[in-house]
Amino acid sequence: MTYGVVAALCATLALAGCGDDEPSPFQAPGEAEEAAVADLGLPVLATRNTTRVSTNDPVQAAASVARAIYSGGAAETKARAVALVDRRDWRSVLAATALMAPPLGAPVLLSDGDDLPEASEDALEALAPTGSDAAGGRAQVIRVGATARPDGLRATNVDGTDPYAVALGVDRFAAAARKRQSNRILVVSADAPEYAAPAAAWAAKTGDPIAFVTKAGIPPVTARQLRDHQDPALYVLGPSKVVPPAVSKALRRYGKVRRVGGQDPVTNAIAFARFRNGSFGWDINQPGHGFTFGRTTDPLTAITLAPLSATGLHGPLLLLPDADALPAPVQEFLLDVRPGYQSDPSKGVYNRAWIVGDPEAITPGLQSKLDALLEIVPVDTRPPATSTRATPPPARTTTGTTSAPTPPPSRDR
Repeated sequence: MTYGVVAALCATLALAGCGDDEPSPFQAPGEAEEAAVADLGLPVLATRNTTRVSTNDPVQAAASVARAIYSGGAAETKARAVALVDRRDWRSVLAATALMAPPLGAPVLLSDGDDLPEASEDALEALAPTGSDAAGGRAQVIRVGATARPDGLRATNVDGTDPYAVALGVDRFAAAARKRQSNRILVVSADAPEYAAPAAAWAAKTGDPIAFVTKAGIPPVTARQLRDHQDPALYVLGPSKVVPPAVSKALRRYGKVRRVGGQDPVTNAIAFARFRNGSFGWDINQPGHGFTFGRTTDPLTAITLAPLSATGLHGPLLLLPDADALPAPVQEFLLDVRPGYQSDPSKGVYNRAWIVGDPEAITPGLQSKLDALLEIVPVDTRPPATSTRATPPPARTTTGTTSAPTPPPSRDR
């Protein structure tokens, strides 16, 4: 990155006013605005480059995201089907995100056991799914596991009495819908949702199935799921402390194993965002992308943003550990892929993000910092003036790509 970009960043951050003593860039909505938001079920609180789903309730978040995507004003924005999953099991919700990928395009709504919460009921009414041939019988609702039964809508079931069986059921259902098995599987920890959550965005985008393992090994139902596939590529998401080497070694019976991730939830999500192996992986190493942001402490609500990775943003999930502090790895990553322009910003590419969480979960100040790092900035391409001072370290490229290539993937150790 050039010194011009860095200087512009400093100026922008200074203008962002993110300290506790600074005035908030947001105004509380009045009664009329609150009524409009309630009618639309859409997110509130936006900056130049970010949109916030302002709730910590995963039921409301899932409903708002689904309604933002399928606004219904045109044929292309009408939902054909929705997936209904019990909020009480984050693993089932994570596995069900693969149903958002083509040909199903089914966003996840959440039940509370057998009960259908008001937000989900309102979303179903607003979405008015037209029915999906790919789901079979022009189903309007795909019931994933033990969940509510909406009245008056055609439903089909993905059976499963535990998350491992649900993952198997979703895998088989999606394969039947697209008339082929995936040759790639994302393997995640069933015990560490903060490490598994980034898989949701990729599954929603591609339909690649998610399989769960534990520190103790490969559950029998997961082994059955893996045997359904013919020598698949198995991508283990997370460090060895959540998916031990003994488990990844056992996975080699079923396919070629590669591990991707970092040692904590923040760097794990970034490593997955950067990763590429052939046609697998986001390969976010240059500007011009969408991102979603959630809290490491609330991975279920972060997962509800996954449909935006299949349409609209088409980008990975990144995680924030604190309400008001931007972790250095996230800042460095966003700087690395920050858009720049030489003369006309309208000719450039842009980064955008959606955020989930109320202002206590992610403060307006932190949202402003993210907004500043996403903003396109002028780039000084002039060669530096000669000086007798020590030569500064090599700058990053003006396009925002990393100065060194991403290391190639390797087999798990």
